[in-house]
Amino acid sequence: MSFGQLQSTSNALAADGRTLNALKLQAGQQTTPEAIKEAAKQFESLFMRELIKSMREATMKSGLMDSPGGDLGADLLDQQFAVQMSGQPGGLSDLIAQQLSRQMGLAKPDESGGKVSGVAPVHPPVASSVTSTNAASPSVRQAGFVQRHSDAAARIAASSGIPASFMIGQAGHETGWGKHEIKMKGGEPSFNLFGIKADAKWTGKTAEVTTTEYVNGEPRKTVARFRAYSSYEESFKDYARLITDTPRYAQVRQQTGSVTAFASGLQRAGYATDPAYASKLSRAINTTLQLQRAQA
Repeated sequence: MSFGQLQSTSNALAADGRTLNALKLQAGQQTTPEAIKEAAKQFESLFMRELIKSMREATMKSGLMDSPGGDLGADLLDQQFAVQMSGQPGGLSDLIAQQLSRQMGLAKPDESGGKVSGVAPVHPPVASSVTSTNAASPSVRQAGFVQRHSDAAARIAASSGIPASFMIGQAGHETGWGKHEIKMKGGEPSFNLFGIKADAKWTGKTAEVTTTEYVNGEPRKTVARFRAYSSYEESFKDYARLITDTPRYAQVRQQTGSVTAFASGLQRAGYATDPAYASKLSRAINTTLQLQRAQA
């Protein structure tokens, strides 16, 4: 069944079993915004049908139309009302579609916020104060990102003492879980996972891109030079070196037992200019911890 056929079918009965089964099959085969939007509309129509039905049942009946045929007609009318009322802009279906998109990895990630010249990664996953209720359900993209970088992060964690989950969570936040990695001028990857800028001491390759900095709490677009590496593992190494060798992060290195304390410490040390950086970073680390537990 094509999406066009599915769409036309969904305009019939909101509780049609064949329509819902076809919708499930379509959504499973094609994870597209259109399929998600149609699924959200069907969920809303089912909700509206039950709402209308409960309202009708709460209304006093005259007894004139009480018959099996009358009940069937009222039920069909309720279904059609539900279909017509569903899928409106700004309605419940929009909220459902947004939630489904996030769970299926199609939602646009939050901006990672501005960086300063010494970008630092996230904190370690030892005694995390985070619980699974503090983070939304991880997406397929996030799960793939965590799995892809687990080995390199584990090797750097062993030599630096910075928990692998903190570094992966930081990298995920900085790159939108791999969707917005910094590219070289020709489109080649820079392998820069942490948004570390190229200062005057840096003699390696660089990538020049537009980024967001916060000045007095207001976002500003600016062009900046970032470090480029030959591999993702080099990026993890450079990040660990930045955190362990930079004096302003000395206290942060003592906070690897708490996600919140580590993220807050990075923000206080000037890791980024985004005023909400600590909370965003904490969520990214919590997501990584949740995924690592699931993948273990």
